[in-house]
Amino acid sequence: MRSRHHDIADDLRHQITTGRIKPGERLLSEAALADRYKVSTVTLRSALAVLQGEGIVEKIHGKGNFVRRRPRKTVYIGGWGMLDPWTAGEAALRLTVRTTTVQAHRHLATLLKVPLDSPLAEIFCVSHEGASPHGLARIYIPPDLAPAAVQDGDSPWRETATRFAVLSTARATVRETACARPPTPEEASALRLRSSAPVLAITRVATDTSGRVIEAALLAFPGDHVDAVFTTHPPTDERQTHE
Repeated sequence: MRSRHHDIADDLRHQITTGRIKPGERLLSEAALADRYKVSTVTLRSALAVLQGEGIVEKIHGKGNFVRRRPRKTVYIGGWGMLDPWTAGEAALRLTVRTTTVQAHRHLATLLKVPLDSPLAEIFCVSHEGASPHGLARIYIPPDLAPAAVQDGDSPWRETATRFAVLSTARATVRETACARPPTPEEASALRLRSSAPVLAITRVATDTSGRVIEAALLAFPGDHVDAVFTTHPPTDERQTHE
């Protein structure tokens, strides 16, 4: 026999998809909805949990349940790692940047090939459209390579950082690893995600011509907010190059 909470979820979903309840609109309180459907609040919350799991409804602590706005997607361009200005520019992005010095824990020490607990310049960036987070970046640079402007948080470098681009001006080889995974607690908090919602995680490492790692970045985007584009080129035949 079909559960009552599924019937309630179906009715609310129909109201949302037909536009009777608009994107961004707050639903009635759980008590009011339970009274309307003549069920307990436990059953009502089970119905809302179905819609929350589908990404249709978002529960904001202390405010209530809201119909989620359709996410505006941006495009992450691999290689030099930046947000595509055409898609990112469509949104009125609010950018938050924090710079500090941290000690390299084991993962960072491995990425940057530096001793454990070595000092690193960290640039932490979060981009928002209104109240909706679009992505976050944690960029790490050895202090002797980080321009003073990065360490001081001056605006030109802040703007570059918020595009999530490789900060170094030196020629570099960039290696990126992308995967889908559950968010960490820090990512879930910063991006306002459910712990079960996937993120697109990109680990980017840039090395100079001598092989030294000059920058490492840990990027995370809500899985339904971004497309990643990577362009590859066929290897050049050195024999042809010298002919």
